Amino acid sequence: MRIGVYLAHPRPGSFNHAVFEAVVDELRVRGCEVLAHDLCAEGFAPVLAADETETVQSVDGARDQQVALHRAEVATLDAMVFVHPNWWGMPPAVLAGWVQRVLVPGVAYKLGTAQGEPEGLLNAGRALVLNTSDTPADREADEFGDPLDRIWSACVLPYVGVADVRRVVFRTVTDSTEETRATWLHEARRHAAALLA
Repeated sequence: MRIGVYLAHPRPGSFNHAVFEAVVDELRVRGCEVLAHDLCAEGFAPVLAADETETVQSVDGARDQQVALHRAEVATLDAMVFVHPNWWGMPPAVLAGWVQRVLVPGVAYKLGTAQGEPEGLLNAGRALVLNTSDTPADREADEFGDPLDRIWSACVLPYVGVADVRRVVFRTVTDSTEETRATWLHEARRHAAALLA
């Protein structure tokens, strides 16, 4: 199984990095081909250029070689994992930019179908989103409506053809103990392994 794992956190040594490393290790131990990307460490440029706003794109159409690589890779994945913090109810800018520059028409979805609805083009049938947060769950739901859930489960992944979207939130991170974090890392491994079932 070929799985892309994407980390969006700029600080080395963050708990997000620990989650990313645990997931990558778990999937590799289980025999998966893992395409692991620390987007910040790789210097992924998130800003969408004017010539990238066309409604038809291709894997080869990206002048940026890094973007072309990501487009080519994402088209071959069986599953995807995204690891990122909740910042202002959004993924970090590097991941939002990755979505805008990589999951483009002609690569991740097709417009102009007979039904008038976009058609997802990705082969990845499932995705796992692992978030960290410092907002308690009840406040997230009651005051904010859990915008990250809407972003991934309604706006992005189904649009590109991913029908099985799973999401786990580790909270609250700032005041968590080492024992709690160890439990969360075990949970991240378990959810990653479940992608293979």
